[in-house]
Amino acid sequence: MGKYQSYKFSGIEMIGEIPTNWILNSIKHLVDIKITDGPHLTPVFVDEGGVPFLSVESIQNSKIDFKKRRGDISFEDHKEFSKKCKPQIDDILLVKSGSVGKLTIVEVTDEFNIWSPLSLIRINDKGNPKFYFYLFHTDYFQIILKLNSGINTQPNIGMGVIENLKVVSPPIIEQLQIVKFLDEKTELIDKLISTKERKITLLKEQRISLINQVVTKGLNPNIKMKDTGVEWIGEIPEHWEIKRTSYLCTDMMSGPFGSSLKKEFYTKSGYKIYGQEQVIDDDFSIGDYYISEEKFNELKRCEIFTNEILISCVGTFGKISLVPKEFERGIINPRLLKISPNELLINPKYFLILLRSNISFSQFECYSRGGTMGVINLEILKQLKFSIPPIKEQVEIIQYIEIRTKEIDDLVHLEQKKIDLLKEYRQSLISEVVFGKLKVTTDE
Repeated sequence: MGKYQSYKFSGIEMIGEIPTNWILNSIKHLVDIKITDGPHLTPVFVDEGGVPFLSVESIQNSKIDFKKRRGDISFEDHKEFSKKCKPQIDDILLVKSGSVGKLTIVEVTDEFNIWSPLSLIRINDKGNPKFYFYLFHTDYFQIILKLNSGINTQPNIGMGVIENLKVVSPPIIEQLQIVKFLDEKTELIDKLISTKERKITLLKEQRISLINQVVTKGLNPNIKMKDTGVEWIGEIPEHWEIKRTSYLCTDMMSGPFGSSLKKEFYTKSGYKIYGQEQVIDDDFSIGDYYISEEKFNELKRCEIFTNEILISCVGTFGKISLVPKEFERGIINPRLLKISPNELLINPKYFLILLRSNISFSQFECYSRGGTMGVINLEILKQLKFSIPPIKEQVEIIQYIEIRTKEIDDLVHLEQKKIDLLKEYRQSLISEVVFGKLKVTTDE
């Protein structure tokens, strides 16, 4: 790939120089019809025999996902809505409200319609739709969309603003060459990314399998086994025991009732309130909710201590953290449970591994009606069963898991870094080509 023979300043700092024979155009000079959007009325959905009705969530990874449509509308409503907006093949759908900048190009001939958060751009014969689809993905275009967006309840950009945004317009023959080149190159890059994403999935599965294996079978493959009679545990080493969570704890506690910890009680300093924010990120240093000493003394039963385990019990289902050695003194909020391991019976780190394992989650889902929006309460938590080795063996298993999972996590991190670099390269390649920094053919 080389350079064009001569360049000129585009007039836009972010674009810089463009080939001399390229021009700068407002989008409105490149469209077949005035840029439009879907109906602003909330549609009436039908149970069956209708036409798919799409909004922002239907655009996934620059593709249309019809499974994520809002619903189906009647053929009569589709006919009425189509008077304003009727998508067809090669139309570009651009999100103008909410996730401003997400886009896709229509690649199907099937009938469907769109709601008002989506705008429709139909490129005329002066341009190639796929060329502008690529251009709209560039950092330049995404940035100017954001800069020109207003914010009410959420980011949004008006149709009049979109149609006046400036883009480059190469001769149509060059647009076709660029599209052919980018189609080939991005397909290769996307295949590489997909391969690496699959590798990460396999590594994560390997990590889960490794943990499940050693916390149920131990480290000695030649040890004598016994049947537990528990389906999700199976056989365990003969000297291990099956114990319920309630037996392994000195205390199990739910957070305070919501009425006793309202936001009106919060202060700027004092005793910290720990909630899902800290547990989800596994980071006890974040967060800035506090209560006074008087309120703390009232809710002191909910105070947390080193080596206690905190569990997210509603909403973000089953996130689990171990209270570290150093943290600000405080209490849990109503969305957490805390358990105090009996350290004569179980190492807190080992308990954490068990509670985060598939053995635990299969029981969570069974008892809490399943799904990520399930609910865990103390009664459910008390019923969980685990195979427990002696304390010394627990420590050996912890050390083994820490070493092996670090090896796997390092590989995952390496593959993710490669994916990030490939995505950066893909984005850079598109920008370099659609703005004429690189020429895709040697023809002058």
